[in-house]
Amino acid sequence: MRAVATPVLAVVATAAVAVYLVLLGGRAVELLRVGEPVAVGLGIAVLVLPLLGVWLLVATWRSGLAVQRLARRLDAEGGLPDTSGLPRRPSGRVDRAAADAWFDRYRAEVEAEPGDWRRWYRLAYAYDVAGDRKRARATMRRAVDLEADDPPR
Repeated sequence: MRAVATPVLAVVATAAVAVYLVLLGGRAVELLRVGEPVAVGLGIAVLVLPLLGVWLLVATWRSGLAVQRLARRLDAEGGLPDTSGLPRRPSGRVDRAAADAWFDRYRAEVEAEPGDWRRWYRLAYAYDVAGDRKRARATMRRAVDLEADDPPR
C-alpha cells in the first residue's frame, strides 16, 4: 500500500501547492493593476513567490523521478540495500549504532570504487537510514550525475 500511497500523496500535495501558487499569482496581478507605485512594487514582489514556487516544484519532481529511476534500475540488478535485518527502535527507525555500522560498509564501497553510481546510491540510502538527510540528498545527487554517464545495458 505504501508504494501506491506515496505517489498519490505527492500528486495531491503538488496540486495543492499549484492551486496556492495560482491564487498568489492572481493577487500579484491584482496589485499590479492598481497602478500605484507602492501596489505595483508589492505586486512585483508577490509575483516572484509563485515563480520561485514553480521552479521548486519542477526541481523537486525532477529529482524525485531521477531517484526513482535509479531505484528501479538498481532493483532490477538486485543491488538495492536491505535494512530488514537491522535492529529498530520502538518508533520503527533503525537503531543509531546499527545504522552507523551499516553506513561504514557503504562508505567503504564508495571509497573502493568512487565512479560507480550504484555505490553512491547505497551510500545515500545509508545516510538516510542514519538520519543525515542533508548528506543523503547531496550523495544521491552524485549518484544521479554518475548514472547519467552510465546508460542501461
